[in-house]
Amino acid sequence: MAKATFQANMQTLSNMVESDICKLCGGYNICNGLGVIHYEVPIDDVRFGKLFRCPNHKAEQDTERQDRLRKLGNLTAFDERTFDNFQTDLTMHTPEEQASLELALNTARRFTEAPDGWLLLEGTYGCGKTHLAAAVGNARLKQGDFVLFITTPDLLDHLRGSYGPSSELNYDETFDRIRNAALLILDDLGVENPSPWAQEKLFQLLNHRYSHRMPTVITTNIDIDLLDPRIRSRLLDVNLIQRVKISAPDYRSLSQNQRTQLQSSLSLYSNMRFETFDFYNNILPEERQSLEYAVKAAYEYAEKPSGWLLFIGKYGIGKTHLAAAIANFWQESTKGDQLMFITAPDLMDYLRFTYSPNAPVSFDQRFQAVRNVPFLVLDDLGTENATSWAREKLFQILDYRYLTMLPTVITSVKEIEDFDERIRTRLLDDRCCRIVAIPAVRSYAIRRRRK
Repeated sequence: MAKATFQANMQTLSNMVESDICKLCGGYNICNGLGVIHYEVPIDDVRFGKLFRCPNHKAEQDTERQDRLRKLGNLTAFDERTFDNFQTDLTMHTPEEQASLELALNTARRFTEAPDGWLLLEGTYGCGKTHLAAAVGNARLKQGDFVLFITTPDLLDHLRGSYGPSSELNYDETFDRIRNAALLILDDLGVENPSPWAQEKLFQLLNHRYSHRMPTVITTNIDIDLLDPRIRSRLLDVNLIQRVKISAPDYRSLSQNQRTQLQSSLSLYSNMRFETFDFYNNILPEERQSLEYAVKAAYEYAEKPSGWLLFIGKYGIGKTHLAAAIANFWQESTKGDQLMFITAPDLMDYLRFTYSPNAPVSFDQRFQAVRNVPFLVLDDLGTENATSWAREKLFQILDYRYLTMLPTVITSVKEIEDFDERIRTRLLDDRCCRIVAIPAVRSYAIRRRRK
């Protein structure tokens, strides 16, 4: 049985003299105030020549070391994020969302108690992923672990910076410290610039930790199918990964959640339904054929919305009516309100308003809310003010919804070839978008005047 240099530890505190009191912890002095001890063991013992934390100087009581580790691990800004103040029952949450948050909280707690393998937290911006990840880090830090918390873009910037002549550590040292951290928390995986270099560095880092089963927490707001296939395959390994999807909306809104922040004009079109769409009165046979086809396509999409549906045709022929009919059908059948119905010009104004000093939300919050809304109806695409800024924002929104196949209904008076080339290529992809052109149809107003 190994003997420690602190064998005199059996005497009681009442018999201790001043030299027996540890200046570090106030307990019996077995470490000379250093906080570490070594064991007198044979040379073939695994503990030979190593230092161990003094048993009287418990990690959770060493606040000075915790503060140092917190700074080194980038957790200072998140020191108040704990499991105890993670809210799962806000009034804005539906029962399903509350259940999602409770599952994520319980899974994170269990992972913290025995960190083994990886914990993957998925969900939209502001749903609580980062809070839970930081709570894991803070809890393990109190146990004496070295925790490194870093966003993916910052991680890549650190690695790039290590190539510079003024860097304190060279690239190899920096990369080695990151990949071998006792607990690595990688926030916002997927928002980095997906350059070949970035993809390769991320894969090398995660593959090392995957191969060695090193405790790792990852958060992401994108579909993991969009990640590097090599990383995706590791994230799908159920033997290593605990994967939790959080369905709750952004809790950081000042007064209301992400869904009710969304401006939607659907209430103005409450009378526009499939049963009120008129393609019988004062209509020519060729017009009826076009409209019947459009109604059939709209109804099929409403029953099973997936990808995009684009209505093209001149003003007044019923495109907006059909788009509103789809939206009303979907909202009633799902009994939900996660839908946005808006014209393209109004959408641009809606985003620009966030730059106002009195705006209740930031541009990023509103932009992400629009981009991620479960169902978007974008009316009159192509009639917005075509500034460079507007074109870029529209493309970013539509490109994300194209990649994620989020249900999107679009109406436009423009011909396909007149769209921005980047948007046009996505509209022409029949794997994602169905185009319904409504030609040779007179407007409702003209048909009503016909005798």
